[in-house]
Amino acid sequence: MDDFRRSYVRLCKENGAEPQESILQHLQEATERSCLDFATHSLSVDTCGALGKLLQDELQFTEITLSDCMLSEEGAKLLLHGLCANTVVKSLDLKGNNLRAVGAEALGKLLRQNKSVRSLTLEWNNLGIWEESFALFCEGLGANSTLQRLDLRNNQINHQGAGELSMALKNNSGLQELDLRWNNIGLLGGRALLNCLHSNRVLRQLELAGNNVPSDILKAVDQAMEHNQERQNILCKSRNMTHVLSKEVLCLKEEKAKQFLDLMDTIDRQREEITRSNRVSAARVGQLQEALTERHSVLNSLKAKLQMTEAALALSEQKVRNLGELLSTAKEEQARLAENQALELQQHKKDSADREAKLQRDLSAASEKHLLLRNQVDELERRCQGQQAQLFQVKEALTHTTAELKMRATQAEERLEMEKRRFRQGLEDAETLRLKEVDHMTHHLEATEHSLQERIQRLETIRLGLEEELSRVKAAAVVERGQVEEEIIKAKNQARLEEQQRLEHLEEKLRLMAQSRDEAQNYCLHQKQAMAEALGKESQLSMQIEGLKRRVEELQQERSGKEQEKVAEVNKVRVELLAQIGHLEAERTAQEGLREKNAALERQLKVLSSNHREALLDKDGEIASLLEKLRVREAEISRMREEEAQRATFLQNAILTYVQSSPLSSFSPKK
Repeated sequence: MDDFRRSYVRLCKENGAEPQESILQHLQEATERSCLDFATHSLSVDTCGALGKLLQDELQFTEITLSDCMLSEEGAKLLLHGLCANTVVKSLDLKGNNLRAVGAEALGKLLRQNKSVRSLTLEWNNLGIWEESFALFCEGLGANSTLQRLDLRNNQINHQGAGELSMALKNNSGLQELDLRWNNIGLLGGRALLNCLHSNRVLRQLELAGNNVPSDILKAVDQAMEHNQERQNILCKSRNMTHVLSKEVLCLKEEKAKQFLDLMDTIDRQREEITRSNRVSAARVGQLQEALTERHSVLNSLKAKLQMTEAALALSEQKVRNLGELLSTAKEEQARLAENQALELQQHKKDSADREAKLQRDLSAASEKHLLLRNQVDELERRCQGQQAQLFQVKEALTHTTAELKMRATQAEERLEMEKRRFRQGLEDAETLRLKEVDHMTHHLEATEHSLQERIQRLETIRLGLEEELSRVKAAAVVERGQVEEEIIKAKNQARLEEQQRLEHLEEKLRLMAQSRDEAQNYCLHQKQAMAEALGKESQLSMQIEGLKRRVEELQQERSGKEQEKVAEVNKVRVELLAQIGHLEAERTAQEGLREKNAALERQLKVLSSNHREALLDKDGEIASLLEKLRVREAEISRMREEEAQRATFLQNAILTYVQSSPLSSFSPKK
C-alpha cells in the first residue's frame, strides 16, 4: 500500500497537480492490501487520471470500491479507461456516482476490453437516461463473457433500455445475476426481458421489483430463473462429476499406460529372445546343412571311387573274357588241327595202301628192272647224298628258327609277366586306397554321428527351454489379460505408437531376412561354384580314364598283334596258358571276394545313409514343430491383441452409450 501511495504522489507531481490529503490519509490508514476502498471520498479529475494510470499495471488489488465518490464524467472516463487494461480486478463498485452518457460509453468499452471483472455495481446512477449511450453499454455487455453479477438498480432504465438489455442478454453467455429493481421498465420491457430468457440459459437471478411489471410476467420470469438455476446446478454437478471422472480417467490412463508400457517391454523382450533363439536355431540348421553337404560330398567321392574300382574290375573281367576267348579259339584251332591230322593220316593210309599195291604190282616190274635200277642206284645214292646235305642245311635253319622262336616266346612271357605284375600292383594299390578311404569314411561317419547326437541333445534342451518359456508366457498372458481388458480403452494412442514401432520392427526384420536371403544366395553361388569345380575335376578324371582306356586299347591291339604272331607257337605255349588260366581264375575268385566286400560296404553305406536321412528327417520334423509352435505363439499374441482392441472398442462404446443414456447427457454441452 505504501508503494501505491508513493506512486500516486509521483504521478500527481508529474501531472502538476496536488495529491488529495484525504486519499493519502486513507491509503496510509488502509490495512487490507487486496481491496482499494475510496467510498464516500470525493475524487477530483486529476486523482481519477492518476488512479487510472496506476490501475493499468497494478496487480495488487482485486476489489475496488468507488461508491458515493461524486465522480465527474471526465474523471469516471479516465478511471474506467485505466481499468480496461487491468487483469486482476474482480469486483468494481460505482454506486451513487451519477454516471450518465459518457460514463455509460466508458462502461461499455470497459465491458468489451476487460476480461477479469466478475462483479459490477452501478446502483443509483443515471445510465438509462441517454438511450444511445445505454445502447453502447448494452453492446459491451453482450460482447462480455466474464461478468457474472451486474447491479443496475435506480438507473432510470425505461422499456427501450430493457429492449437493449434483452438483446445483450441474448448474446451474453456469462452473466448470472442481474438486478433491475426500481427502474421504469414497464410491461413492454418486462415482455422483452421474458422473451430473451428463452434463449439465455445462464442467467439465474433477475430482479424486476419496482418496475411496474405485471405479476404474470414476474411469475414467468421467476419460473424461468428457477429453471435456469436448476439447469445451472445440474451443469455444475455434471461439471464436477466430469472433472472428477476426468481426473480418475487421467490417473487410470497413466496407470494403464505404465502397465501397457511394461507389458510391451516384456513382449519386446520376449520377441528379442524369440528372434535370438530363431537365429541360434537357424545357425544350427545351417551347420547341420553344412554337415549334410559334407557327408553328401564324401558319399559322392566314395561313389566315384567305387565306380572307378568297378570300372577297373570290369576291365579285369574284360581281360579275363578276352583270355577265355583266346583259350576257346586255341582249343578250336587244336581240334581243327587234330581233325586235319586225322584226315591226313587216313589219306596217308589210303595212299600207302595204294602205294603198297602199286609197289607189289611194280615189284615184278622192279625185279625186272632191278638190273636197270642197280645202274640207277648209284646215281640215286649220289642224289641222296646231295639231298642229305640239303637236309642238314634245312635242319640247321630249323634249329636257328626254333631258337629265335624260343627267344621271342621268352620275351613275350617276360612282357606278359611284367604286365601281370603291373596289373597286380595296380589292384593292390587300389585295394589299399579303398581300405584307407573306407576306414577314413567310417571314422568320419562316427565323428559326424557323435556331433549330430550332441546337437540333437542341445536342440532337445533348447526345445524344453522354449516350451517352459512358452508355458510361462501363456500363464503371464492369462494373468495379464484381465488387466489389459481394463487398460486398452485408455491406451489407444500408445497402441498406435506401438503399432508404428511394430511396423518399424517388422521392416527391420524384413531387412534382416533380405540380408539372410542374400547371404543364402551367396552361399548357393559358392556351392554352385564348388559343384562346377567338382564337375571340372570329374571331367578331368573322365578324360584321364578315357586316356587310360585308349592306352589299354592300344595295349590290347599290341597284344592282339603279338597273339597273331604267336598263333604258330600256340601248341608250345598251351601248358603255360593253362597255368595262366588257373592263376586268372584264382584272381577272379579273389576279385569276386573283393566285389562281395564292396557290396557289403555299399550295404553298410546305404544303411548309414538311411540312418542319417532318418535322423535329418527327425531334425527337420523337430525344427518344423518348433517353427509351428512359434507361429502358433505369434498367432495367439495377434489374436490377444485383436481381442483386446475389440474389448477396448466395446468398453468405449459401452461408456459412450452409458453417458448418452444418462440423464446428464441432455444438459451436457455438445462437442
